Amino acid sequence: MLNVWIICQRELRSYFASPVAYGMLVFFGLLIGYFSSVAVANFAVSGQQAQSMGQAVDVNEWVVRPIIQNAGIFGLFLIPLIAMRLYSEEMRSGTFELLATSPITDWEIILGKWFGAMLLYAAMLGVAGLNIAMLYVYGQPDWRPIFTGFAGLLLQGGVFLAIDGFISSMTKNPIVAGAGSFGVNLLLFLCSWVSDFKSAGWATVVSYVSVMSHFDSFTRGVLDSKDLIYYVSMIFFGLFLTSRSLESLRWRA
Repeated sequence: MLNVWIICQRELRSYFASPVAYGMLVFFGLLIGYFSSVAVANFAVSGQQAQSMGQAVDVNEWVVRPIIQNAGIFGLFLIPLIAMRLYSEEMRSGTFELLATSPITDWEIILGKWFGAMLLYAAMLGVAGLNIAMLYVYGQPDWRPIFTGFAGLLLQGGVFLAIDGFISSMTKNPIVAGAGSFGVNLLLFLCSWVSDFKSAGWATVVSYVSVMSHFDSFTRGVLDSKDLIYYVSMIFFGLFLTSRSLESLRWRA
C-alpha cells in the first residue's frame, strides 16, 4: 500500500501544480453555490405558503436533495477533466515509461492514480458539503439523507473515474480522452431513460446499467445492497479494463 500512497500523492501534486484543480474547485463552487441559493429561496417561498395553509415543508426534500442531485450532474461534466490526463498525459510526455519500468505493479499504479483522482473529487464535494453545513445554522435537516447522498456521489464518481481512467489509457491525447470520457459518462447517465419508453427485457437491463437508476435511493436516505454491489462491481470493472490496457502497453513497449 506504500507504493499506492506514493503514487496517490504524486497524482495530487500534479493536479495542484497547475491551475486545473483550482479552476475546477472554483467553478464547481460557483455552480453549486448558485443552485444552493436557488433551492433555499424556493424552500423559503414554499415554506411561507405551506405555513399559511398549516402544512410543513421538508428541508431535506426541498434543499438537500436538489443540492446532491445537482452535484452529481456537475460531476458528469467535471470528472472527465480530472480523468483525461491520468494516463494520456503520462504517455504523451514520456513519463509513463518510468512508471512502467519501476519496481511497482500495474495495480499499484492504477489504484494510486484512482485514489488521487478520488481525493480531488472528494475535495470538490466538500464544497457542496459547506453549503449543506450552513443549513444547520438555521435549521435541523436530517443527517441520514445527507450521509447516504454523499456516499452515493462518491460511489458514482468512483465509477466514472474508473471507466474514464481506462479511456485515458487508450490514447496519448488528453482532449480525445476527455471527449470520450464525457460521451461514455453521458451514456451511462441517460440509458435509464430507455425504460420510460420500452418495457422489454433488454430495456430493463439497459436501464439497470445506468448510474442514475442506482443513485436515486441514496438521495432519499436509503442504502440498498443491490446499489452498493452495482457501484463496487462497476468500479472494479473499470479498473480491471485499465489493468488490461496497461498490460497491453507493456507488451507493445
